[in-house]
Amino acid sequence: MVKKRERENGVARRLARFARVSAGLGGVAARGAVRAAAGTDLFSARNAADLTRVLGNLRGPVMKVAQFVATVPGVLPPDVAAPLLSLQTNAPPMGASFVRRRMAAELGSDWEKKFRSFDREAAAAASLGQVHKAAAKDGRLLACKLQYPDMAAAVDADIRQLRAALRIQRGFDGTIDTREFGHEIEERLREELDYAREAAHMRLYRLMLADRDDISVPEPVDSLCTGRLLTMTWLEGKPILDFAGADLKSRNRISAALFKAWWRPFARFGVIHGDPHLGNYTVRGDHGINLLDYGCVRTFTPSFVEGVVGLYRALQKKDDGLAAKSYRAWGFSKITPEMVKVLNLWARFIFTPLLDDRVRLVDDGVPAAEYGLKQANEVHAKLKEMGGIRPPREFVFMDRAAIGLGGALIRLGARLNFHKLFEEEIADFEPAALVRRQRAAFMEAGVPLPK
Repeated sequence: MVKKRERENGVARRLARFARVSAGLGGVAARGAVRAAAGTDLFSARNAADLTRVLGNLRGPVMKVAQFVATVPGVLPPDVAAPLLSLQTNAPPMGASFVRRRMAAELGSDWEKKFRSFDREAAAAASLGQVHKAAAKDGRLLACKLQYPDMAAAVDADIRQLRAALRIQRGFDGTIDTREFGHEIEERLREELDYAREAAHMRLYRLMLADRDDISVPEPVDSLCTGRLLTMTWLEGKPILDFAGADLKSRNRISAALFKAWWRPFARFGVIHGDPHLGNYTVRGDHGINLLDYGCVRTFTPSFVEGVVGLYRALQKKDDGLAAKSYRAWGFSKITPEMVKVLNLWARFIFTPLLDDRVRLVDDGVPAAEYGLKQANEVHAKLKEMGGIRPPREFVFMDRAAIGLGGALIRLGARLNFHKLFEEEIADFEPAALVRRQRAAFMEAGVPLPK
């Protein structure tokens, strides 16, 4: 009887979540339908603003789903995609009664005795949980990330919305078959619920970036961690956008650290931080950075990393044969010479700052509203002529993270030689060496090897 009641409660929570999301999205869709009936665009900047407001006021990963979809070339118009890429939660944090109940459930009724102090007012709120500042018995400052209630139900409901949205998208325009995107996003979202996994990723990043004194990674406190509570050392810093108007030297130091924090783990260990929005970083007093969130981490096989490095070299040498081999390593199938030429259009857009051996801005002075627009439209049109394409799931987070990192560097106005920075990371790249490093680090951190 108890199990039946639990099942019914779970179903009720999922339906309630589905209804709340549907109600918000339904209003946006209805306004879009009116526009379409009037002969104007189904999607508009006005709709994007409405959608951003609706999603930002919901807890859970639905806003991340919107961001992932927004990175796919041609799926959404640029003026609709742009607000979604910068979307962050506006939902207020849960109150003291929730904190008290959840902490007792995770650490026992005497949970307060395990801390010297614990601030019941949240220091920050995110999509899946909120962070509280505390002090350990030994005086160390701690950050306690506490998962919101019913997040499993929220993920289930949001995944259903994702599946429905992608089916609608494929009905409107099947140029880019998004089925693998759906599978990939679903898998990563479910992983984000597991804070024990996130703690393991944090340990992994401490190993991978141990030689970088300009990048700080918090240390998980295992005795105060559970599947829904992640306790780590507190890292003091200021929001990254506070430095958008700082002097160029400071902005360049921050940006170089961001670049290294993303590319070094990938090139040497096959790992990416899949959610590089600005809220996941803070800036230290010396203009180094703190990397704060490890819920969305994607690991890759050495052969995939070899494909990414190979594609970079192929674009350097204008070698379409090597490019085709690299796309196959990424997981693309049915690669023809014509397909290579089209895919290279998008690849050059992503890789151009890395290929250009000079000090430059990422966007090289192109207005933000136009940056990537020409390439995206051209790629989409040519893929449509060729009958469309079904990108592999590995593409999703590489594309999302590369665009997110580029956006952060553009916001900071960094002027760096990105080519030299990238060459430093791949200078000694060798698949067998990556295999050895990956196995050793993953085993020590407690992270499963990629399949």
